[in-house]
Amino acid sequence: MSEKLTFSASAAASLEPHLPPGEAQPSKQPFVTLTFATSLDSSLSLAPGVRTHLSGPGSKAMTHYLRSRHAAILVGVSTVLADNPGLNCRIADSTSQPRPIVIDPHLRWKPRSTDKVFDICRSGDGLAPFIVTGLSKDHIPKEQQELLQHHGGKYIHIPSTKSDNDRMRFDWDIVFQVLLAEGLTSVMVEGGGQIINSLLHPTYHKLIDSVIVTIAPTWLGKGGVVVSPDRVCDAQGTPQAAARLSQVSWHPFGEDVVLCGKLHSR
Repeated sequence: MSEKLTFSASAAASLEPHLPPGEAQPSKQPFVTLTFATSLDSSLSLAPGVRTHLSGPGSKAMTHYLRSRHAAILVGVSTVLADNPGLNCRIADSTSQPRPIVIDPHLRWKPRSTDKVFDICRSGDGLAPFIVTGLSKDHIPKEQQELLQHHGGKYIHIPSTKSDNDRMRFDWDIVFQVLLAEGLTSVMVEGGGQIINSLLHPTYHKLIDSVIVTIAPTWLGKGGVVVSPDRVCDAQGTPQAAARLSQVSWHPFGEDVVLCGKLHSR
């Protein structure tokens, strides 16, 4: 069993303005927090598919505290394939666990009972994932459906569009509406790079309530998975900043610094 973590009340209080309200309020969309750990050169990992540790002990505990304050954790399938994550909360006094959400349009992940997320589920320290896919139920192997259902998870089909490279893409408005319909009133988006960059496009700024970024004092070098949303231009074709934070605050956690803010509407 993984070690339980602690997070001080004073540190928790400093983050409170950027977190979902304690009592869930009726809303037309979930409270969405975009959070990730990055290097000084805006990299999430050394290379695609390479597990890279960036957070120190203090900011790692902070991440698990954030998980304790959200109904769901959302990650992309590449994160699952690279890290085999547990996707649970390890704060010692936490009374609930977030629901893992895996965005997997083409069903690249083939869940197995030995995956860490299911081990944690069986031990009672976490929940089984909901897997969001663009494929219909008829295209999902029966044994994978049964494995998820046995642990309390399921597949969720969402209509998708296709990009220029013939990959499925979801409309984030629809994704969050579907999750809200599942009773998930707050969602912590943890990665990976493609998901973070897509949500940083101005089209989806209105969906993001809070941004919390851990900055580690290291450079990973070229070739990594970088947080850098698509270029945005005005009507005359002049490049503009794709996103900017407002109401910013900075919080040191060990050698890391955590940046909190809200996406500024353009």
